[in-house]
Parts: sequence; structure tokens; C-alpha cells
Amino acid sequence: MSYDDDNIFARILRGEIPCDKVYESDHALAFRDIAPKAPTHVLVIPRGPYENLHDFAERGSDAELADWVRAMAAVARAEGVTEDGYRATVNNGRHGNQEVPHVHAHIVGGRQLGGAPRG
Repeated sequence: MSYDDDNIFARILRGEIPCDKVYESDHALAFRDIAPKAPTHVLVIPRGPYENLHDFAERGSDAELADWVRAMAAVARAEGVTEDGYRATVNNGRHGNQEVPHVHAHIVGGRQLGGAPRG
């Protein structure tokens, strides 16, 4: 597996492409999705060069992994979707519909969401 340093999230992290930033920490950056699927749709990415969830889980430090998960919760809280609920989704690989080869979570909420299994 080789990380693509020219993917859009890598370029955002380097400041080459602007984003609508909503949160940042030592190990994570969160910004609004340019094609939102709900009133709240924020992407949370680690700052490190990780292609997908498996890559991040295998090579990421404990500090990076913990900070990324905490960033997701902080974004949901800041966006006001924790009370009514939200979806935190990680698309992984081609069959998982991952479009950008940099691991990222979608925090989606602000309305009733369909299409997910109940349970």
C-alpha cells in the first residue's frame, strides 16, 4: 500500500486547498463536506498519511487514534447533533465506497437519516 500524497485531503492538510474548518487538534482536522448529505456533514481526518482504516489502525499511534475518535465526538457536540443523534461513518476501500484515499469519518446529522440498518 502506498499513500497518494496528491489526494485532496493531503492537499488540504498542506494548505494548498482551502476548507471550511470546524475543528482541529494535534492529530486531526475536521471540515464541512463540499457536497453535504444532511444539514450537518463534517469530515474528520487524521493529519497523518493513512490511506484507509486498516492502514491507520495498523500504523497510527495510540495518540493519533484516540485523538481522531475524540475529534469525532467533539465535532458532533459542537455541531449540536448529540442529543437527537448522528451517524459516524468510515467508508473503507473500493467496495466500501471510499472516494478519497485518506482515511476519514463522516459525521452526519441534523435530520432523520435513512438507509442504515437498525439496531
